[in-house]
Amino acid sequence: MSSSDVTSLPLSQVEREPTDSWLDIERLLDLFPGAFYICDHEGRIVRYNQGAADLWGRRPRLNDPSERFGGAVRLYRPDGSLLPHGQHPMAETLRTGAPVRNAEIVIERPDRTRILALVNINPLFNAAGAITGAINCFRDITEHRQQQEQVYNEALRSHELLSLLPAAIYMTDAQGRITFYNEAAANLWGCRPELGKSEFCGSWKLFWPDGTPLPHDECPMAMALKEKRPIRGLDAVAERPDGTRVPFLPYPTPLFDASGHLVGAVNVLVDMTERLHAEEAARRLALIVESSDDAIISTDLDGIVTSWNGGAERLYGYTAAEAIGRPVMILIPDDRPDEEPSILERIRRGERVDHYETVRRCKDGRLVDVSLTVSPIHDGAGRIIGASKIARNITDRRQAEEQQALLLREMNHRIKNLFALAIGIVSLSGRAAGAETVTDAIRERLAALARAHELTLHAAAGDGMRSTTLRALIEAILEPYREASAPGRLALDGTDLPIGGPALTGIALLMHEFATNAAKYGALSSPTGRITIRWALDGDRVTILWREHGGPPIQHPPAEEGFGSSLARSTVRQLGGALAREWSREGLVMRLSIPAERLGA
Repeated sequence: MSSSDVTSLPLSQVEREPTDSWLDIERLLDLFPGAFYICDHEGRIVRYNQGAADLWGRRPRLNDPSERFGGAVRLYRPDGSLLPHGQHPMAETLRTGAPVRNAEIVIERPDRTRILALVNINPLFNAAGAITGAINCFRDITEHRQQQEQVYNEALRSHELLSLLPAAIYMTDAQGRITFYNEAAANLWGCRPELGKSEFCGSWKLFWPDGTPLPHDECPMAMALKEKRPIRGLDAVAERPDGTRVPFLPYPTPLFDASGHLVGAVNVLVDMTERLHAEEAARRLALIVESSDDAIISTDLDGIVTSWNGGAERLYGYTAAEAIGRPVMILIPDDRPDEEPSILERIRRGERVDHYETVRRCKDGRLVDVSLTVSPIHDGAGRIIGASKIARNITDRRQAEEQQALLLREMNHRIKNLFALAIGIVSLSGRAAGAETVTDAIRERLAALARAHELTLHAAAGDGMRSTTLRALIEAILEPYREASAPGRLALDGTDLPIGGPALTGIALLMHEFATNAAKYGALSSPTGRITIRWALDGDRVTILWREHGGPPIQHPPAEEGFGSSLARSTVRQLGGALAREWSREGLVMRLSIPAERLGA
C-alpha cells in the first residue's frame, strides 16, 4: 500500500483498535522508504511510520494532545529563526484545508542535531467535506542541500579567478539573485548591484536591440533559469545610470548540482560596442565602394577575382556573378601577358602600385585606357592575402590629350603657313610698281587672310554663327591670293550651296591647306599659274574639283606625307568623304567628295 492509499482511508478506520490485518498494514508502512504521519482534525498524531520516527529522533505518543502537529522537539525556518508550534505547516493545513507543497523546514532532534526536511501535506476530508485530519509526507534533504552548497561554494572559490578575467561575468542563485560579479561586469553596467538582492542583471535598464524595453524577468538570464537551458543568440542593450547604452551579447548558462537540481546560473557578457562600430564602418565602406564610379575589385595572390563592385561592372561589362571566381587575366589584352604577374609579384613584396596607366579589355572586346592603383590586402595577422585594385577610366582624358596634341601641332603648322603666306603675299605684291602700291597690296591681302582665319575660328568655336554658303567660304579662304592685275588666276564655278556646323570647319581647313600648298609649291607660286575650283551636287553627294594650271612642272609625287596631308586625310575621314589626287605634269588635280547631308546647314 502506498501513502496515497493511506490518505484515502477514513480517519475512523485509521483510529480503530489494531487488528491483525491493520498490524500487517503498519508493518508494510514501516517498510515504506519515505517518512509520513497522520494527524486528526485537532492535530493529534494518530499514526506514523518508522521513517518519521527516524527523522524526528524519537517516537511521540499517539493521540497525546501535547504531541500536536508533529514529533519534532523544535522547528526552525530555513534562515534559522524559530518556528512557533502554532505556525507548523500541519497546523496551517488543518486550519485552512490548503495543501502544502515542497515547503522547507528545519527539524531539531532531542540530541540537538538538525536536519532540513522537505514537507508535503494533504488534508483528509469526510463524506460531508469536513476536515478530519491530514497526512504529512516529508523527507530529509540535508545532504542534498549540502551538495548544493558545495557546488555553490566551489563556484564562489572560483570568483577570484573570474575577477581577473577581462570578460564581464556574473552569477546568480536559482531564484536569479546576483551572488557574484567581476570588475568587468561592473564597468559594463556602470554600477555595482547589491549582492543577494538585485535580480537577473545588474544593469540599470535593459532594452532589445530595436530599443524596446526589456523587463529584467524576461531577460536571457531569467529565461535560462526558467527553462533550465543555455540561451544563445539574443542580443540586448544595457543602459547605465548616466544614460549611456552598451550593446552586449549574453551567454547565460544554468548550474546544476550532482543530483541535477538547479543551483544558479553564470552569465558571460560580451561588449559589442566596438564590433558594431566596426560593422557600421564596414557597411559604410561597402556602400562607398559599391557607389563609386571607379572600378574597384580584389583578387587573391593567384589573381582570382574575389570582389567586384558596380563601377567594375559598368566599366568592364562583366557582372559580379560572371567575374568573381575567374582569373583577372580576362581583363588583360593579349599583348600584355606579363603585366599582371609583375603587379602581383610587387604586391607579394608589400609594394603599392600608384596611378599606373595601362589598357584593359572589356567583355565586348573593347580596349579602354585606365589609371590603375593596386594595394596589398592584409588579414588580421598582418599577412598579405590579396590585392585591391582601383581602375579609373581615362579614355576621354587620353583622347582629349591626343586632340590637344593634334591642335598644338596644327597651330604650329598654321603659324608656319601664315609666315609662308605673308612671304608669298609680299613676293606677289612686290611685282607691282611703286612702294605705295606694294604696301597697299600687302595690307589688303593680310586683311583678307585675317577675315578668312576669323571665319574658320568662329566655325571651329561653334559660337552660334549663322550658316554661310560654300562659295562664300571658298572666296574668303582664297581672297589673300587674288591679284587685281591678274583677275583670272582664281576661277570659281558652282551652285550656291548652304554650309554650316562641322562641315564649315572641315572644308575651311581643306581649302586653306590646298591654297597654302599651291602658294608654296603649286600654281600660286608662279606668276602665270591659275586655279579652277568647281563644285556640284551629284545625287546625295557634293563633289569639289580643284585643278591647277601653269605652275612649276611636277616631276613626281611627294616621297613623304607631311603634316598638312595627314591633317587633310583626317579631316576628310571626319566628314565621311573621299579625296583623290592626280599628280599630272601640267598641275595637281584633286577631287573631294562628301555626303550632301554632312554640309550641316
